[in-house]
Amino acid sequence: MEAKELRDLSVEDLVRKLTELREEIGHLRLKRATSRLENPMKLRQTKRDLARVETILTEKALQGGKA
Repeated sequence: MEAKELRDLSVEDLVRKLTELREEIGHLRLKRATSRLENPMKLRQTKRDLARVETILTEKALQGGKA
């Protein structure tokens, strides 16, 4: 998922995406702990996507405060 795609989403959609990514990270950590995680890079990529969403939410909050 790219930052361009995320910037086009509304705040509500971003918050929903944030929740989904946090849940997915929890599931991936559980799979990793039980040695059932097929692709270890999936956890890393999901964490990066979560960081992107959080960053864009912060950007939107700052823009909303200035306007």
